Amino acid sequence: QVDFVLLGGDLFHDNKPSRKTVHTCLETLRKYCMGDRPVQFEILSDQAVNFHYSKFPWVNYQDGNLNISIPIFSIHGNHDDPTGTDALCALDILSCAGLLNHFGRSPSVEKIDISPILLRKGRTKIALYGLGAIPDERLYRMFVNKQVTMLRPKEDEDNWFNLFVIHQNRSKHGATNYIPEQFLDDFINLVVWGHEHECKIAPCQNEQQRFYVSQPGSSVVTSLSPGEAVKKHIGLLHVKGKKMKMQKIALETVRTFHMEDIVLADHPDLFNPDNPKVTQAIQAFCMEKVELMLDNAERERLGNPRQPEKPLIRLRVDYAGGFEPFSVHRFSQKYVDRVANPKDIIHFFRHREQKEKNDSDFNFGKLVSRPASEGMTLRVEDLVKQYFQTAEKKVQLSLLTERGMGEAVQEFVDKEEKDAIEELVKFQLEKTQRFLKERRTDAEEGKIDEEVRKFRESRKKNAEEEDEEVREAMTRARAHRSEDAVLVTASSDEELMDMGMKGTGDSDDGLPATLSRGRGWARGRARGARGQNSRGQNSSARGSSRRGRGSTSQESATSSRTYKPVSVPAKNMSIVDAFRSLKPDSSLNSSKSYSEDIIDDDSDLEDISIVPSSKANQRLSTTPSLSKRGSQSQTSRGVDFESDE
Repeated sequence: QVDFVLLGGDLFHDNKPSRKTVHTCLETLRKYCMGDRPVQFEILSDQAVNFHYSKFPWVNYQDGNLNISIPIFSIHGNHDDPTGTDALCALDILSCAGLLNHFGRSPSVEKIDISPILLRKGRTKIALYGLGAIPDERLYRMFVNKQVTMLRPKEDEDNWFNLFVIHQNRSKHGATNYIPEQFLDDFINLVVWGHEHECKIAPCQNEQQRFYVSQPGSSVVTSLSPGEAVKKHIGLLHVKGKKMKMQKIALETVRTFHMEDIVLADHPDLFNPDNPKVTQAIQAFCMEKVELMLDNAERERLGNPRQPEKPLIRLRVDYAGGFEPFSVHRFSQKYVDRVANPKDIIHFFRHREQKEKNDSDFNFGKLVSRPASEGMTLRVEDLVKQYFQTAEKKVQLSLLTERGMGEAVQEFVDKEEKDAIEELVKFQLEKTQRFLKERRTDAEEGKIDEEVRKFRESRKKNAEEEDEEVREAMTRARAHRSEDAVLVTASSDEELMDMGMKGTGDSDDGLPATLSRGRGWARGRARGARGQNSRGQNSSARGSSRRGRGSTSQESATSSRTYKPVSVPAKNMSIVDAFRSLKPDSSLNSSKSYSEDIIDDDSDLEDISIVPSSKANQRLSTTPSLSKRGSQSQTSRGVDFESDE
């Protein structure tokens, strides 16, 4: 019995959720959000602005073809953010189906204007602001440069309850790898902060900006970290005028999760490193702790039949001080039938381990084994950056930058962009080659290395240009993937067409009777085609007269489809060899210069303007205008927070 559901991003944990996951989500939304119960609030803002990216720029419950009883408003998170050449995400599929209202999407990467969805129910008016996930460092820089503006309604601006939904790092992970709460405007009443998994749903007030922040956290446990061990809740928010009240509701179907730390050095009376049987004593002590956590998990079960029976157990053991870890695999076999994560029950780490001075190799194990209680969340780009900061000079990057490489690796890991790293390397190599050619550098390795070093340092200082490089390389990677998909689809269609045209008695065409599907099928088809073409005119005449699989029909089918060739650079070409290959030859007036080979295609970055339908305009009787007023113009606030605890 709510007016609407508000989600703070990451509805899906994977950028490309499985078919079963999408089906279950659609099934749930259709079951609970469709019905005859009337929606009690109205929208006053221009919906063509609020949902500008959608082909159906209006809220789903006002669509005459749908029967929505509970509208859902959601921004996208960093796990389900838009990707690909068309910049689509899983939420766009749900929005196109009319099951969800995706808002908070910024059309520009240079300037962000956040226009609110204006809701009114009786005398209560809510201005709902939303901003989908953006790389934290980029958004941090945009806030500093005052490129983020929150628009406010001109009419009765002090009578609106301003609610802002954001999906960024709240805790500090680096100098600029988070969004400080002080960056947000002080006219906001409540901030719903997504992305962070620890549940802190009770609103807490920011003493400087005077607004309240509610952090709902994740609805399921996605990692074995201390923040996930906190009880999961959702919030029922009551708003009347400018007063609000948040009611916490515990989730009953979450798998129970218990976590505990042990420092062996803190128990000298129990464990002596010099004792030959100390490992057996440590193992017995860990078993006792695990049994105690299992008992606590059983007592805390809420009795919901849909709650998973097996709990998650995590025991972190600090074995610094001369101790040796025991076999985790043998230990976990004892709890296979009682714990959901038997292989991850025990986690050994050394909290106070000193780094060896002569150790030139970067040990990822030491970094990964650091406990999450230190307030650090590991990211792929952080691992790449720290690796090159501590690596030997001979393995340092001389052409690429750590930032760009980290972004490419993150795209490869998180978004499954298999061409991300290759395209970034190609893009930066081409740009460096063009720089060297414009400076007319002599083809000497020493001079080239010096120019490359200067060029790399200048790129590192210009963060915006480097961001643009990464975006361009990712765009090329997605375009490359789309071309591959078209080629695979076309070859599959050609196979199906040829198989449909094949008559009886064609067993002498050189192709096997049964072909396996997939890429092997296409390769076998190509090999068969070459064999047919080499047989000469007789087979061609025979194939064309019978409309079978002869070379003439195949050639005609192939000629009807032309594909753009994808150039593949030489794998082992050094920067010196690449530069020498680009030296102009006075005897040959070649038209293939470097500048002509680079295609700067920003077609996917163009803004998409959508003209709202007349049906949507008829529904919008009132459209208050918005103004870019500063947050300092507001003098009266009058925000009251009623706690039910």
